[in-house]
Amino acid sequence: MKNIEKFEFDYAGRKLEVEVGRLAAQADSALTVRYGDTTVLVTVVYEKNKRDGYMDFLPLSIEYREKMYASGKISGSKFVKREGKPTDEAILAGRLIDRPVRPLFPKGFYKEIQVIISVLSYDGENDPRIAGLIGTSLALGISEIPWEGPVGIASLGLVDGKFILNPMNGDKEKSEIDLTVVSTTEKVVMIECQANQVPQEKVLEAIEFAHNQMQVLNNFQKDIISKIGKKKLDFVYKKNEEIYKKVFDGYSNEIDGLLAITDKLERNKKEFELIEKMKAEFEDNDEKAEARDYFDQIFHKKVRELVLKENKRIDGRKLNEVREITTEVGVLPRVHGSGLFNRGYTQILNIATLANPSMKLLLDTMEGESERRYMHYYNFPPFSTGETGRLGTGRREIGHGALAEKALIPVLPSEEEFPYTIRLVSEALSSDGSTSMGSTCASTLSLMDAGVPIKAPVSGIAMGIMTEEDGSFKVLTDIAGIEDHFGEMDFKITGTVNGITAIQLDVKNHGLTMEMIKQTFEDGKTGRLHILSKMLETIPAPRKELSPYAPRIEVLNINPEKIKDVIGPGGKMINKIIDETGVEIDIEQDGRVFISSVDPIGMEKAKEIIKGLTEDPEVGKIYHGKVIKIMDFGAFVEIMPGIEGLVHISEIDEKRVENVTDYLQEGQEIDVKLFQIDDMGRLNLSIKRAKPQN
Repeated sequence: MKNIEKFEFDYAGRKLEVEVGRLAAQADSALTVRYGDTTVLVTVVYEKNKRDGYMDFLPLSIEYREKMYASGKISGSKFVKREGKPTDEAILAGRLIDRPVRPLFPKGFYKEIQVIISVLSYDGENDPRIAGLIGTSLALGISEIPWEGPVGIASLGLVDGKFILNPMNGDKEKSEIDLTVVSTTEKVVMIECQANQVPQEKVLEAIEFAHNQMQVLNNFQKDIISKIGKKKLDFVYKKNEEIYKKVFDGYSNEIDGLLAITDKLERNKKEFELIEKMKAEFEDNDEKAEARDYFDQIFHKKVRELVLKENKRIDGRKLNEVREITTEVGVLPRVHGSGLFNRGYTQILNIATLANPSMKLLLDTMEGESERRYMHYYNFPPFSTGETGRLGTGRREIGHGALAEKALIPVLPSEEEFPYTIRLVSEALSSDGSTSMGSTCASTLSLMDAGVPIKAPVSGIAMGIMTEEDGSFKVLTDIAGIEDHFGEMDFKITGTVNGITAIQLDVKNHGLTMEMIKQTFEDGKTGRLHILSKMLETIPAPRKELSPYAPRIEVLNINPEKIKDVIGPGGKMINKIIDETGVEIDIEQDGRVFISSVDPIGMEKAKEIIKGLTEDPEVGKIYHGKVIKIMDFGAFVEIMPGIEGLVHISEIDEKRVENVTDYLQEGQEIDVKLFQIDDMGRLNLSIKRAKPQN
């Protein structure tokens, strides 16, 4: 057994403890991080043998695994108690850790690396993603794998105008901003943010605050790495100069010709022809792959030079220019809302579906059970890039859908204002950069087309950057696919005219300075508002009426003690109402009854039945009732289900009545007025008092 090493310090008022050497001895590096009572185990293993074949990418996998036992829970499923595939939330947590870690591996180090983050204990307060990122940074830092960390992480809230570092769950619920920043000592390498239309200047201030606050964490990690870190593997990236020269000499001028083609499809066709021609000059498959890699490197360098030295972009745009935008709504005939967003060769179709509250998504996770009334799903079929491939939902689809969902949450109406479950689906029909931001824009269009009373329309934009070794840089507005591929960042910003709703930053370099972030914000706001203006030309505000195919929902508030009367023994009464009226009924424990139907007649009938079951009789009110029994002295009339009163013979007509049966028959429906509830609780009704007074 190795010696057990322990390190600790205070981070945002709570003890953060790192322990190395107790668990997972056969991993290349392993440690636990405890923050409060939230504890994670992080293990790192890398491939030792030389892999056959030429590699041009880093086969890194970062797996984040939630354990139900971590919070003292057993899965609520009756049939499966073992943890299965990771939840969407766990996949997003893994992506959050992967994105800042990946760009800090040296170019050309392409050994397979697997990082597994296992949440062993969760205290319900401290975010296990924070412990997971710190653990990953340290585990890589103390391993022999070459990696240019460490990185620190800070979560930030904004409550009553004040920043809160690493807020606990209670503070998060009150916060105007949910910001996560990951940084090296010098630069920001990842941002994830959701904000309640917070002004851009405040968000920028929050990012800088978070970056500064986490430096104590980076220094803490550096101290640990210096004490127990292994010697790093010797690694220097080397080109095959012979193959590189052959590609450069033969195709550099041809690549210059590609730069002159502004249309993507035409350029892609020419590029494919050049690559096939080049590969034919090599017999060995590894050499073909290596030559292909060098072709990309040369292309990449020339695209960068075009931007940095000539202020030009490959598609002919200015650095701060947005591609041509067209938008449409109501493009599908039977759906509740639809929006089509086109930006260059990126095309997104979004469909909105409205449903009753029972259609909420139920979540059973380590962090507890919860419901979601708003969902956004994103599909990226292979034809969107002109390719063949498998259909399915991967990390990309989950991540892009979550970002677009996050962007719209701050502007959605409350359940009290709009008691619907909302499901949006974005179909990426054509992709040339930033389909997630296209999804945000298309989502806004379809929500407004569906008549959802959003607080403000949201647009989104993806920003890029090209940098020089001397620190100079050029920011690119609305990056196309090739600029995303060859560029150094993908900085996605969504918001309204009032402020920011979401941010997601990924980098491919060693990070951004605050000057770079500030310039990106300024240019991004101009581009984002330009896109929004184009959207509002198509639909300036949410439609006043819902689609005729969408259900109408009305809410009745009843005494919670009357819920049992609506449900009835074994659900007999509620099922009877549903069968008779064709509506759907959802009842909350606080007495809210949601009635949904596309049939207004059925809706009204159901409302009357439920009111009859739950309302107390009201003196002075006129009821439409049914005669259920005739007596010599009058008639008993049911005015609500199970509630009846007496119409005395003297209350039938202004004239003297000799025989009740001359005026009333059993089963007859009549209007009666409740004019008295006597001391014994008996209801006295009148037909003559219910008649209009002359």
